[in-house]
Formats: sequence, C-alpha cells, structure tokens
Amino acid sequence: MLVTTNCPPTPDPRFRAAARPLTHCSLYSRHLRLPQSAADRKMRGMAAALIHDVYFTLHDGSAANIARLVAACHELLRGHPGELFFAAGPLAAEFDRPVNVRDFHVGLHVAFVSKQAHDDYQVSPRHQRFIAEHKATWAQVRVFDTYDGR
Repeated sequence: MLVTTNCPPTPDPRFRAAARPLTHCSLYSRHLRLPQSAADRKMRGMAAALIHDVYFTLHDGSAANIARLVAACHELLRGHPGELFFAAGPLAAEFDRPVNVRDFHVGLHVAFVSKQAHDDYQVSPRHQRFIAEHKATWAQVRVFDTYDGR
C-alpha cells in the first residue's frame, strides 16, 4: 500500500527540471510502503515483490571503470516497468567488519512488483544492451534473487 499525503511542491531547485512537479511526499512516498503480510497480498491478488541483487567484480577495478559501470547501470537499467526500487553503486569500502563481503566492485539492486516484471526486464532491449556493452569487463557476476517474505 502506497502512503501519500497532500504536500506542497518542494522549493528545491534540483527538482524543477522534472517532467512533472515533485512534492516532498512524492519523493518519500515513492519508496515508503506499508508492510503487507503474505495473507494480505494473497487476499488482494498481489504477488510478492522480487528483489534482484547483482554483484559485479571487474577485471580492472580502477575507479574510472567502476564509475563507468555504475553510470551504465543508471542509464540502461533504471526505470523499467514494474520497478519498485533501484540502486547501483560501488562497494562501500569503509565497511570492513568480518561479516562484510568485499570481493566485488559494483552492486545493483532492483525490486520488482512481481516475477513477471523481473522476467520482462531480463529480456528488455536496454538490459540486453547493458550486457552486450559491459560483459567483457566482468571477471565475475553473482546474482541473488529473492522474494519479499513479508
């Protein structure tokens, strides 16, 4: 369930170039969802969200190559139909606890409304272009797909 309220448009100039006016609420409510149990989703005919996490290890993990891959993720993989959340970025190097996995350079995280939305993303032209243009730079790719278990 999406939470929204009536908020005035934001005066923040960073958002003036948006295709439609953004409000404080629309910025926060885009990702603010009330928890729903599996029973609630079933009753409403809703599938569980599918979380698609990908970790890329590059042949050449230079700062420039990492930045290039992160930019490509944002350009080609963001904004597919059925996307609930998108994030892509470099390893957060300052987290160096014994439990932190640090053998990758770039993480990609996309939540989809359903398995079908994920499956459509996998065969989309932009996803296929991303793979074709960047696959040669990858030493390893690990994919972790999970369902939201709430």
